Amino acid sequence: MKKALKVIGIIVGIIAVIVIAMTVSGQHHSKPENVKTYDTTNPYILEETDISGHRSGGGIAPEETMMAFKNCAENPNFAINVFEFDLHITKDDVLVLLHDDTLDRTSDCIEVFGEEDVRPETKTYEELRQLNMGAKFETDDGKMPYKDLKGDAVSDDLKILRLEDALDYLTSVGDYKFIIEIKNGEDLGRKGVDILHEVLVERNLVNKVIFGTFQKEISEYVDNTYTDMTRSTSIMEVLKFYGAVLTNSKSYEPPCTVLQIPYGGIFKTLGLNLGTAQVINYAHSHNMAVQYWTINEAENMEYLMSIGADCIMTDYPDVLYNVKNK
Repeated sequence: MKKALKVIGIIVGIIAVIVIAMTVSGQHHSKPENVKTYDTTNPYILEETDISGHRSGGGIAPEETMMAFKNCAENPNFAINVFEFDLHITKDDVLVLLHDDTLDRTSDCIEVFGEEDVRPETKTYEELRQLNMGAKFETDDGKMPYKDLKGDAVSDDLKILRLEDALDYLTSVGDYKFIIEIKNGEDLGRKGVDILHEVLVERNLVNKVIFGTFQKEISEYVDNTYTDMTRSTSIMEVLKFYGAVLTNSKSYEPPCTVLQIPYGGIFKTLGLNLGTAQVINYAHSHNMAVQYWTINEAENMEYLMSIGADCIMTDYPDVLYNVKNK
């Protein structure tokens, strides 16, 4: 019994040490003076942090709608450098803007179609245009200003948006960069990449876009098929990178030139602190830009800028703009 209790005590002690170490590392803040400067050919490694509207400023307007784009591009109170948005392919092979796999969270699709878990690939573009994409948008004070709009009362600014229409509007009002993610995987994802690349080539925008995906096979497809496209890291590539940082690996080979990583939340709780000078220095020394998502707290924005983040994606680009320019 004594031996068993001793073993249990040792195990509990080890767990406690691990938890404390992870908590400390997760909360660690680097000093800005520890950030180094490296010679680079990477256009996404910057002296000043880019402001990116995550979901095109989805915290202050219905996400990934034309209304959200106009709110960021035409607002006299703030400006952004990068628009981030997500794409799904429809039943008739149109790329539309949507973050989730289904339309339920952001639209009135349950009411319009009489069904739940509505996926874009099961509907045509014209069918999806019936939806109010601002139906579920809620302001910070709890109001839902577009909830009751139906039919003809739904303006074009609140209807589902095609990739082409988003890009044509943005290129007409400013000189922006883009972070674009294809959400579909397998054959639908590959078809989506084909359409996306064609659209970008037609508009001479390939060099303005960082492509992203959580699907391993889609990353591989881009690498093998569209070598002119810049892509960001996958989740597994981020974990491999972080392991290389912690061991200061001399043999690490970057899979791409843009590292898109989280900061805060469960990652810090688990001790995966990707917001350190060590991380940024290691990335920059390997010619990789560092872009953080999704940063909505002003104190985190300020800290990440202080240690050389190249880009910060946020649902509240107005807040980030004020933090950057205070």
